Amino acid sequence: MLAIGRAQDSTRRRNAQGEHTPAVPVLTRAQIKEAERRLSDMGYWTGAVDGVLDGATRAAVIAFQKYEGRPITGRLTIDELDAIRNSAGPKARESGYAHVEVDLDRQVLLIVGERSDQSADSDTSGAHSKETTVRVLPVSTGNDQTFTTGGQESIAYTPRGRFVVYDKSFGWENGQLGSVYYANYITGGVAIHGYLSVPNEPASHGCIRIPMFAAREVSKLLRLGTIVLVYDRVSFVSAKEWADNPRLKKAAMLNAAATDYVDHTTTRSKKGRTKVIRT
Repeated sequence: MLAIGRAQDSTRRRNAQGEHTPAVPVLTRAQIKEAERRLSDMGYWTGAVDGVLDGATRAAVIAFQKYEGRPITGRLTIDELDAIRNSAGPKARESGYAHVEVDLDRQVLLIVGERSDQSADSDTSGAHSKETTVRVLPVSTGNDQTFTTGGQESIAYTPRGRFVVYDKSFGWENGQLGSVYYANYITGGVAIHGYLSVPNEPASHGCIRIPMFAAREVSKLLRLGTIVLVYDRVSFVSAKEWADNPRLKKAAMLNAAATDYVDHTTTRSKKGRTKVIRT
C-alpha cells in the first residue's frame, strides 16, 4: 500500500536525532480521488479512480514523479497533490500514429494513440481533427551491468532505436534469468513485460519491466506489429515512415523475428530456432 505519513492531529515522529518532527497530513479520500482523477486525465495509468491508495495509484504517482523530475518517493502528500494540480500531461516525442515510447532517461513508458477531437472544428468533409493521447507507466530497464548466464558474460543493455512487436507470450514464461509475464518481444530476447519487481531505477537484464497490474491489458493493446520507440536524451529515431508504409513495417517485423541474442538460451521454439529471454 502507498505510504502517506501519520495522522493529521496529535501524532508526531522522531527523526534520527530523536527530535520530534511535524506529522505529515493524511489526505482525505476526496483528495486522493482528486489526485487519481487528475493523474488519469493527464494520462497516467491509475487503475480505478476510487480514492483508494493501492498499487496502481502508487505506480501512477511514481510515473508522475519520474516524468516531472521530482524526488521519486511514491508518496501522495499535500505537496505532491499541489504539484499534480498544477502540472500538464506528458507529451509523446512523436505523434500522428499509434505506437509505444520508452523514455530511458525518465524510466517511463508511453502508449500513444489518437482520437477525434470533438471540441475542434471539423474540416469541409466533416472530419474532426485528431488528438494525441497517452497512457503512462513507470518502467525499469537495463542497468548496464555485466552478468553471466549459461557460461557467457553479457551486458544488461536496453537497445535504443525503433522496433516492432514481433512475438508475444501469454501468462508466465520461464527463462534462465527469471520469469516474465505477458511478454511483448521487440528485438531478440528484449521484451516489454510484467515483472514482480519494478524498481524506480534501471535494474533489468535489458527488458522493459512494467507493473504486474497493467501487464495483461498492455499485452492486449500491444498487438503484433505495434511500433515501439526506445530512446534517451541523445538518441531518437522516428518511425513515421514505417507508419506510412506498411511494407517497411512488415519487413522490420520479419527481420526482428529472425534475429535473436545468442545468450540467455532456454528452450527451442516449434520452428526450431533458439528461444531467448531477458528479464
